[in-house]
Amino acid sequence: MRYEEPIFRPPSEANSYILQATVGCSWNACTYCDMYRSKRFRIRPLEETLEDVRMAQATFGQRVDKVFVADGDALVMDLEHWRPILDACRDAFPRLRRVSAYATAVNLLDKSVEELAQLRELGLGLLYIGPESGDDATLKRIAKGATFDDHVRAAGRAHAAGMKLSAIFLLGAGGIERSEAHAAASAELTGAMDPRFVSLLTLTVIPGTPIAKLQDRGRFTLPTVEGMLRELRTFVAEAHPRDAIFRTNHASNYLPLAGRLPRDRERLVGMLDAALSGEIPLRPEWTRGL
Repeated sequence: MRYEEPIFRPPSEANSYILQATVGCSWNACTYCDMYRSKRFRIRPLEETLEDVRMAQATFGQRVDKVFVADGDALVMDLEHWRPILDACRDAFPRLRRVSAYATAVNLLDKSVEELAQLRELGLGLLYIGPESGDDATLKRIAKGATFDDHVRAAGRAHAAGMKLSAIFLLGAGGIERSEAHAAASAELTGAMDPRFVSLLTLTVIPGTPIAKLQDRGRFTLPTVEGMLRELRTFVAEAHPRDAIFRTNHASNYLPLAGRLPRDRERLVGMLDAALSGEIPLRPEWTRGL
C-alpha cells in the first residue's frame, strides 16, 4: 500500500486496513502532539484514494473486515468526498463490518446531524475523538481548539446521527498544577459525552514540541508515576458513562486495565489501589512507548 509516513492508528485498529485519505492533521496545533508535525495537511485527490482501495481489494480484499481512514482527523473531508470512498470500500470488501476515523470536536460540529447520518448510512460507524481533558484550563493550555461544552455538543451530534464514539483522555495533560482538576473534569466529560469506548493514555513529553519547551522553561511539570495513577483512580472512580468499554492498554500506560464502566468500577479501583500500594507491579519504563 502507498503511505506517506508516519502512519498512526488506534490500538483497536491493529487488524484494520488503513486507508490514507488525508495526510496530516487539519488542526495540528496541540502542544503535546508530535504525530503529524512533519506533514503539511492535505486531502488526497479522490482518484488516488480510490486507486488505493482497488489495490487493497486485489491484494487482500476477502480478508478485510475493518477499515480505518487516516490520517489525523479524516472527518474533516466533506460529504461529497466521503461518499465515493465509502461506496468503494463497501464494494471492494465483502466482509466489511466497520469503517472508522479520527475526528475532532471542531470537525464534528462543522457537519450537521443530517450529514453525519448520511455518513453513518454509508458505513462510517465509529469516530475516535480525543478531548484529552475535560478541564477547560488544561484544554486551553494544550491548544486543543475546543472546550468541555464543545465536546459535549459534538458527542450529542454524533449520537443523534447513530455513530459510536471512542473517547481518548491523556493522563498528565494538566501537569502537576492541574492534575486533580484535569482528572475530575475528564471523568465528568466522559459522563457527559457518553462514549461507547473510553481509553486513557499517558502523556510523554516529546522533544521539540511546544509542551517540551514549556517544560524546559519550568512552566510545565509532568506528574510523577504515582500522580498519574492517582489521576487514573480519580477518573475510574468518578466517570459515569451509561455503559462504556474501558481500556488503558496503550503502550504509554504504566498499568494496563480493562473492563466496563460503571459495571467494573469497584474492581478497577481496587486494582489501582493495589498498584498504588505496590502490590501490583507496573509496566517497566523500558517497555513503555508511544
